[in-house]
Amino acid sequence: MNTTTVTKEQIFEILDQVPDPEVPVLSTLDLGIIREVLIGDDGVEIIITPTYTGCPAMNMFEVNIIAALQVNGIPNVKVTTVLSPAWTTDWLSEKGKEKLRAYGIAPPVGKTTDKHVIMGEEKHVKCPQCGSADTEMISHFGSTACKSLYKCLECKEPFEYFKCH
Repeated sequence: MNTTTVTKEQIFEILDQVPDPEVPVLSTLDLGIIREVLIGDDGVEIIITPTYTGCPAMNMFEVNIIAALQVNGIPNVKVTTVLSPAWTTDWLSEKGKEKLRAYGIAPPVGKTTDKHVIMGEEKHVKCPQCGSADTEMISHFGSTACKSLYKCLECKEPFEYFKCH
């Protein structure tokens, strides 16, 4: 494969195999961080948007995207990061949300326009283990800044919730 014969569809198939370094069950496509794929005579450019402006995984995304494309015969790859428009959990694919749930992380509830926090209302997050909505937040921050730590009051299992933003 080279840049004269490669298609965007082939590149998207490759990108769908590049995992999130922090949540490896998700691919770059599941996350929705791929903004654009540009194919030119001098190579391929992948435009990405970080999930958070200071996301520590972005360097790994770049390295892994370049490596995956090069392994698949595309030698000249450039990854460009753009901050605008800002990434939102609305960009997570439905397939990605199901993968999160199966992995034991509750996917985002609602849309980024959800104002539960501003209105002082508690968000009802379903437990990915048993499906109960009888849960409570233990900590606003989980293992990464994009997740909160919850506890299910039904099955008593702790779990992470992928926060809306």
